[in-house]
Amino acid sequence: MLTKYSENSSLRRVQTIADYQFGGLVGTGLFPEGCEFIFSTTGRIRQILYGGIRLATVRAFDGRLTLGIEGAKRLQLYLPAPGYRAIVKDDVAEFIAQGKNAFAKHVIFADPTIRAGDDVMVVTGDDRLIACGAAVVSGAEMLAFNYGVAVRVRQGSEKDASGKYKPTPDEGDDEEARHECRAD
Repeated sequence: MLTKYSENSSLRRVQTIADYQFGGLVGTGLFPEGCEFIFSTTGRIRQILYGGIRLATVRAFDGRLTLGIEGAKRLQLYLPAPGYRAIVKDDVAEFIAQGKNAFAKHVIFADPTIRAGDDVMVVTGDDRLIACGAAVVSGAEMLAFNYGVAVRVRQGSEKDASGKYKPTPDEGDDEEARHECRAD
């Protein structure tokens, strides 16, 4: 018995999941032709890559998608605002972009169709994507609560595709100068 699907079948499968999960016909925009797939040992689709970068992962326990930051960028292009977005205050955007969780007190607007557990995009007021993650509470609750985590951030925009934080280069950091000052 074959356990792997053809590439075309795999692509249609993840596009259909995206259409169901995010509504509309976003699947073809989120997962274009040329996507690569990583399969589990049982032959199920686990990760969807495009150009070697992870767009999304298919959760084993429910078959839904968890977005990577590149997948969220693609989704943002094809899903009109405010769809699956939590808008946060600009003064906390830097921290959330580094992968910190978005708290309810920082959310200024959220798509009312968001349910707890949905994958969402965290954006600023001008719709700049800063992170993606899982909603802890519904969109209405994000606005009603003044405490607690609203979105458990999986990946911030300041991290590379592997999920590791990318610090901004420090121009004043000179390793040789540090060694000269050190008493050996």
